[in-house]
Amino acid sequence: MGSTDSRNDPVASFNFEVQIDGIGLRAGFSEISGLSTETDIIEYREGSDAENHNRKLCGRDKVTNLALKRGYTPNGKELWAWRQAVINGMAERHGGTIILKDEAKNVALKWQFSEGWPSKWAGPAFNAKNNDVAIEEMEICIEKLVLDEG
Repeated sequence: MGSTDSRNDPVASFNFEVQIDGIGLRAGFSEISGLSTETDIIEYREGSDAENHNRKLCGRDKVTNLALKRGYTPNGKELWAWRQAVINGMAERHGGTIILKDEAKNVALKWQFSEGWPSKWAGPAFNAKNNDVAIEEMEICIEKLVLDEG
């Protein structure tokens, strides 16, 4: 059996960090989703095509909104303030970084997003019958998402 130095195991998804430029946020979140890009499909058929099938071309690229969840803290009001600016008609667009770390806490992958603004914020759900952590949720509408190759 070979040495474990040559193994290329997948990185676990629980060790990540989010940085949002311009609002001083570098925080741990309990969950993030929306790291997704998609390209529209344009179908067309040439009139001279004897096989009678559609051709498929690349259309516009789009990215989904980022959905973040974190435990609410009384001192952590940056996300609410950013959302409040949008509600007040003063949308502030910011970029940021999502960093996935390996077991040794080294950077494994980094995604950069740009032109983000909070399109949705949800506060914690309250229930006196349980002892769950109060979670705040935010959706960030972004225009671009790239995997940092550097």
